[in-house]
Amino acid sequence: MPWASVGAVLLLLSGCTGTTTVDPDPTSPPPEPQPAAVAQLPETESSLVAQTDPAALALDSSAEFFASARAVVLAPAEDQAAALRAASIGIALGAPVLLTGSQDAAIEAEIVRLGAETLIPVGSVDLDAVDVTSMNVQPAPEDTDGLAELFGTAVDGSFGDASAPEAEAVAQSIAALEPGQVYPGDSSAAVPSRSGHMPPLLHGEGIEGLHVLADGQDYQAVAVANARAAGGQVAIVSGDPRASVGAVSALGAPEAVVGYGTSFGDQDTFAWQAATAATGTELPGGGQLVFDSTRYVALYGHPGTPSLGVLGEQNTDETIDLAAERAADYADLTEDTVVPTLEVIVTVAAGSAGADGNYSTEFPAENFVELIEAAADAGQYVVLDFQPGRANFLDQVREYEELLEYPNVGIALDPEWRLAEDERPLQQIGSVRAREVNQVVNYLADFVQEHALPQKMVVLHQFQQQMIRGRDNLDLSREEVALLIHADGHGTPEAKRETWRDVRSGAPDGMHWGWKNFIDEDSPMLTPARTYRIQPQPDYVSYQ
Repeated sequence: MPWASVGAVLLLLSGCTGTTTVDPDPTSPPPEPQPAAVAQLPETESSLVAQTDPAALALDSSAEFFASARAVVLAPAEDQAAALRAASIGIALGAPVLLTGSQDAAIEAEIVRLGAETLIPVGSVDLDAVDVTSMNVQPAPEDTDGLAELFGTAVDGSFGDASAPEAEAVAQSIAALEPGQVYPGDSSAAVPSRSGHMPPLLHGEGIEGLHVLADGQDYQAVAVANARAAGGQVAIVSGDPRASVGAVSALGAPEAVVGYGTSFGDQDTFAWQAATAATGTELPGGGQLVFDSTRYVALYGHPGTPSLGVLGEQNTDETIDLAAERAADYADLTEDTVVPTLEVIVTVAAGSAGADGNYSTEFPAENFVELIEAAADAGQYVVLDFQPGRANFLDQVREYEELLEYPNVGIALDPEWRLAEDERPLQQIGSVRAREVNQVVNYLADFVQEHALPQKMVVLHQFQQQMIRGRDNLDLSREEVALLIHADGHGTPEAKRETWRDVRSGAPDGMHWGWKNFIDEDSPMLTPARTYRIQPQPDYVSYQ
């Protein structure tokens, strides 16, 4: 029976607080109600379950989320309508749900581990494979009054007109059920006979800090219900959890995270991405992924040095305002969010060797804190630009770790100013090997993961093919960072488009692209509208 054929109504019950008790001796006091189950946190802080069999998922989630249970809800694995009803009953009771028919020996062992005394079959459950000696068997009644009497609850509402979920919405619907909303059953199902007496039960003792991320497949419904029954919070997300930072972070700070689905990658990837999403820290423009419906318009230069670009022609407040104005010029040209950006040269290629002999002036990191924090307050992104001279890119980037801790900060590597040991600035165009770029990429990716930061942008400046040597070997596999090649070069629009075509030729798949407009050197400089007519449309536009 498909999910969609389940009846079209919900039974609303209040939280389970007790039940009627059959006592042969009216002079004896009724037994004290006991919790239907006692939940527990998983042993590991993060785990990913890629299992697709619903019965196996139900069994696994019961073992993970429950230390003990006086009552267990059962449903046939092949009867999806009964499983849906059982899942909602499990949430109402705060008790685990198991699916019978394919793993009965393991199910019996789980019932024994839980110490269950009462089984609540839903639908045509075959109990022949389960030892029910000395156990209560209390089939779930089909009608409102019978279910309310069995659980000792007051009916909070009557049958309504809401339809049961279609298959693609089952897990989402289970995740969103209020405790006490129970799906109706199928009155034609042959249910087991009742035996024993229903003990008085309180709602199960749940735990806090359990978060479950499920990618919404219908076979996850009972596992999601078991998480809910244990007190866990559930978010239905698919793929990289950072793409759903709002839904994940809304669950709060987790003590344990469990993922259900095949869209989350491997265990290690799921663990760090889920942990990052849980922080709720977002990039300017929203989200935790740099190019998630987001584009950037940047001012380039060094604070206080007008000769190095427009960013250095005014004070901090005026720079923030100017960046916002430049970005606003592009806002109506795209449906994406346009983020004002500052590309700040933090190490400047120098005409003299300097004390360290590397022909690069490294400005103290603290010099840029005010600008970075002002940008963060204004919802702007900052790119730290490196002109290393004879130094190694990685060595220079490491010197600015305290700035990389800001979520709104990425980096740019400028190979034009990466010199060999016998080279000097302005005497030739520098270059960098892909291996050195990859060292920076992997360092920064590890840094992002370690500090649970949103994805960071890595800009690679290039206007000649030779500037990035072995470009085919660039590592684009690290999801902690997003790489962009920025096509520099000034001149006429035709000359700049030729540079654009040349730089893009043979580039690795998955690369993002940037364009630079030179305010004084271009003849003429492209307008925002003409800039965005370039194909592919640049993800990043800067002004120097």
